[in-house]
Formats: sequence, C-alpha cells, structure tokens
Amino acid sequence: MNATTEAIIGGGFQAIRQQIQLVHPELNFFEQVWMAYYKWFDNDVVATGLMSFILHEVLYFGRCIPWMIIDALPYFRRWKIQPKKVPSLAEQWECTRLVLLSHFTVELPQIWLFDPMCAMFGLSTTVPFPSITKIAWQLAIFFFLEDTWHYWAHRLFHYGIFYRIIHKVHHRYSAPFGLSAEYAHPLEIVLLGAGTVAVPLMWCYFTHDLHLVTMYIWIMLRLFQAVDSHSGYDFPWSLNKLMPIWAGAEHHDYHHMAFKDNYSSSFRWWDSVLHTDKNFHNHKARKIASERTKKAT
Repeated sequence: MNATTEAIIGGGFQAIRQQIQLVHPELNFFEQVWMAYYKWFDNDVVATGLMSFILHEVLYFGRCIPWMIIDALPYFRRWKIQPKKVPSLAEQWECTRLVLLSHFTVELPQIWLFDPMCAMFGLSTTVPFPSITKIAWQLAIFFFLEDTWHYWAHRLFHYGIFYRIIHKVHHRYSAPFGLSAEYAHPLEIVLLGAGTVAVPLMWCYFTHDLHLVTMYIWIMLRLFQAVDSHSGYDFPWSLNKLMPIWAGAEHHDYHHMAFKDNYSSSFRWWDSVLHTDKNFHNHKARKIASERTKKAT
C-alpha cells in the first residue's frame, strides 16, 4: 500500500485502526477503516471476496425493500405503470428464493474470484482513495460503455434460441417489480451482467488506473439502476423526468409488457437512434390520449 502497514503490530480490528490513526494521520477516517480491514484479515482474497458479496446483498435487497413497501401501500398505485398488476407476496417470495439461489450458486463463486481478477487487471486496493473528480468521470465512462454493451447483448437475447433458453426466464414477469431485477437464467447473469464487471476491468487493463472503491460505487449505482428500472413505478420526481435521456422504469416496464423493444439499460439513445423505441412512443401517445378522453368525459 502507498500508506505502509509495516509499523502496524496487529490485534483486533479497532486496535489496528487506532494504530493506523497514529501512524497515518494524513488518511481520512474511511481510508483508515479500509486499511485496517485489510490488515485485520491479512488475506486479500478473503477480505475482498467477503466485502464484495456482503456489499452486493445489502445493496440489492436494501434497495428492493422500499419498493416492496410501496407495492403494499395503495396510495402509490396512481404512479404504478401497470396498476392492475401488483406482485403478490407469493410472487415476491418465489422471486426472492430464485434470486438468492442464483446469488449463492452463480454470483458468489465469481465474486470470490474478484480479488485475483483485481490483481490480474491491475485494480488498486491501496490508500489513499482517488479524488471525487476522478471517480465521477470514470463512472460516467462506465455508464456509457455498459449501456452500449447492454443494448446489443440484450437485443441478441431476444432472438431465437437465446430468448427461448436463456432470456425467457427473466420475462416471467410482464409487470416487473424491484426484486425481479436479478431474476434471470445463470447464463444471462454472466453474459448480460458482464458489462457491469468486464467494462471497468478492461478499462483498468488498458489504463492501469482504477480503484476498488470506484468499482464498488459503480456496482452500487448499477444495482440501484437495475432495481429502480424494474420497480414498475414512474413518479413525477423520477430521474427520467429531470434527465430525459435516462431510461428509467417507464422505459423498461414497456419492454417487459411488450416482450420487445427498449433494450438499453441506463440511457435511451441507442433505442432512439436505431428506432427500437418507436412502438413504445406510440403506446405512450395512445395512453396519454386515452387519459385525456377519460378526463373530458
């Protein structure tokens, strides 16, 4: 590490952190905690693997819980995109069961290999952390590249055998809900999800400039984006209302309802340029016209 641990004797986590605080006062609180965590484990593979898996589970289910509460409250039904299709508790439990099975049998082995992959591609786990400015522009690049990967891989999954054998699993729910974001065939989790992990790793391979903290922030944002886009709700304050190029739940909900079109993950430009959102806009126009007619009568 740039901040050396040679002067740190050891002991419990709190004792190690206090020693680091004395030896490296130039580090901020979070950098000291990070350094103490790796020193405490003294095994980077276990430390990174455990932190990555716990972070994924806490972020994913933590983001799903608010949407589960919203689904249970009739007040929010006015913003439900498909108000007649509210997931039952049985559906949510069945979805959770398969998602957890997938997390432990498909994602956990990959996550456990994450530290060796970090070392292979040159991902930094040292302190100090990169600047907020660097983190921000790297995240912007990752969003653009992942969205491109997702559009084309997702579109491929809607052809022939790819859809019948792989992607059809994810389309079990024609009215998606937050928990269903990672309800998918194992091959889809690996291949379609590769954009989230492979894009930053390839960036690191060619630039030799990426920190694990940036990777974690990126994964957090992608998890939130995936869960939110499957939420089934379009609020007046949703991000796509503030930033029209953002896809959001309105965009992806149509994809599940129609079983085609709107293939992008975060943005709308690929669908717009290649006209794979034409039916969506026609549907939206008909819906607006119908609502106006109801109000007029």
